[in-house]
Amino acid sequence: MEAMRRVILFALFIVSCLGELNSTVPEGKSSCTASLGGSNLAETHKALILQLNPSEDCTWTLERPENKSIRIIFSNLQLDPDGSCDSENIKVFDGNSTAEALLGQVCSKNDYVPVFESSLNTLTVQIVTDAARIQRSVFIFYYFFSPGTSIPNCGGSLDALEGSFTSPNYPKPHPELAYCVWHIQVEKGYKIKLDFTEIFLEVDEYCRFDFVAVYDGSSTTSGLMGQVCGRVKPTFESSSDSLTIVLSTDYANSYRGFSASYTSIYTENVDTTSLTCSSDKMRVIINKSYLESLKYNENNLQLNDPTCRPKVSNVVEFSILLDECGTIKKVEDHSITYTNVITFTASQASEVITRQKRLQIVVKCEMENNSTVEIMYITEDDIIQNQNALGRYNTSMAFFESNSFEKPILASPYYVDLNQTVFVQVSLYTSDPNLVVFLDSCITSPTSDFASPNYDLIKKGCIQDETCDVYPLSRHHARFQFNAFKFLRSLSSVYLQCEVLICDSSDHQSRCHQGCVSRRKRDISSYKWKANSIIGPIRLKRDRSTSGNSGLQYQIHGGETQNQPFNSLYLFSFMVLALNVVIVATVIARHFVNQRTDYKYQKLQNN
Repeated sequence: MEAMRRVILFALFIVSCLGELNSTVPEGKSSCTASLGGSNLAETHKALILQLNPSEDCTWTLERPENKSIRIIFSNLQLDPDGSCDSENIKVFDGNSTAEALLGQVCSKNDYVPVFESSLNTLTVQIVTDAARIQRSVFIFYYFFSPGTSIPNCGGSLDALEGSFTSPNYPKPHPELAYCVWHIQVEKGYKIKLDFTEIFLEVDEYCRFDFVAVYDGSSTTSGLMGQVCGRVKPTFESSSDSLTIVLSTDYANSYRGFSASYTSIYTENVDTTSLTCSSDKMRVIINKSYLESLKYNENNLQLNDPTCRPKVSNVVEFSILLDECGTIKKVEDHSITYTNVITFTASQASEVITRQKRLQIVVKCEMENNSTVEIMYITEDDIIQNQNALGRYNTSMAFFESNSFEKPILASPYYVDLNQTVFVQVSLYTSDPNLVVFLDSCITSPTSDFASPNYDLIKKGCIQDETCDVYPLSRHHARFQFNAFKFLRSLSSVYLQCEVLICDSSDHQSRCHQGCVSRRKRDISSYKWKANSIIGPIRLKRDRSTSGNSGLQYQIHGGETQNQPFNSLYLFSFMVLALNVVIVATVIARHFVNQRTDYKYQKLQNN
């Protein structure tokens, strides 16, 4: 009996240990949680260096009673370089548990400094590592802040071809707990050269505390070009027309900060001059070497309106809006032409003689047929040089919620009910206020390549569908509505393609003002330009509900599976095993007891 009692006590001890283990792991009581001093952190700001073990699973929450948000920065990461992001990662959740919205995931493949901000006063971090036995460390810095407050001169947007900016308070010490982001966006065709004339931040081998990060793109998740600190004067050059710069500081050791300037470098090859026409402007690029060969510089150039000045980098650029800078507009039967003149004005040392050539660049954009024809004449002492190119108007088409055309439908596909009214708008993007857009034709198809079958809504400006209604001309917008339908013996999708005509609003004899034309008429002033826009698909809501049910059921089933923790199953298995051990031990113990009892009380036989 004593042996059986000891076996039972040993089995109960195993079960209790397993139960303790099971209750500990979900709460995050692993080695990394122990190094944090618990699973909940409530300090207003804190820097943490975590040394992680293999097969780590650690969850902890940042929380403060005040109505503030949390910013958390992973300024230095040393994770498994060969591990996948699925097996080893850090996840940040916007709330007090891992069931809240996922703000983002960090792993060894990230090429940026991860920064996350909560929407409320709680934030949860989960760290999972794989089984590889390597050295891992994570430097984490977090602090609470009020979203409505801002630091003066902390970040901003820069769009000039050249400029400069500094850290807040420069050259005085930078503020504590600052996170400033500057976005530089220049014209297409340029790249950016960034020079730091001074960086004076806290010195650290890994730049974990105070640092400047430079990204090759338009966001803080673009490719990281460099993370710098201390006293350095680095230079960076972007690969495109955008660059992002971040200043991050902690709560101690404030120094001067930084001062930086940037210039733009035109990347396309221009021997002398080039011209590009778009919906809203003419763009002229002049090679500075070409100007220098003629003994001119950018100060000698002017447009019809001398107040419109060029942008200067390694080239000279005139960006001429179609309705400004003295641009002359000419309307003819088959075209709209915009013309401006760049004049070379030399500073004369004498009123009698000159040794400089007299130049003019006549810039001409002609909108005709299915393209924009660009013509540039360079007159040099009565010598005319011509350059031609092609371009297009910028148009787009979108669905809208109502006939106010204020809120576009962003979802694709656009799910509608059968016979629901669909509102459509085609928009022209141009700086010329005197252009109008006219709907010439709109066809629909069940496929995106508009193969047969097709169904006409509008044809040659005439309504073909009884539910279709075209709105009056509205400058840069063409609008109409129709009731949703479905093609017979075809897929449920409906694609829409519209051809629009663009005319001058003052020309009341133009095609745009003719309206419906059932047959071709002679001597009718034609349109000025036409363009095609495609949008879709439109689908019926019942198709979405039919296809969506199975997915919803799968998600619910997956959620139920996830709600069955592995540790609970693990505990249950060991409890069953322990119970079996107890039963077996009991049987064995009884067997030995019986044998021992038979031996003790056996009567001796009489001789």
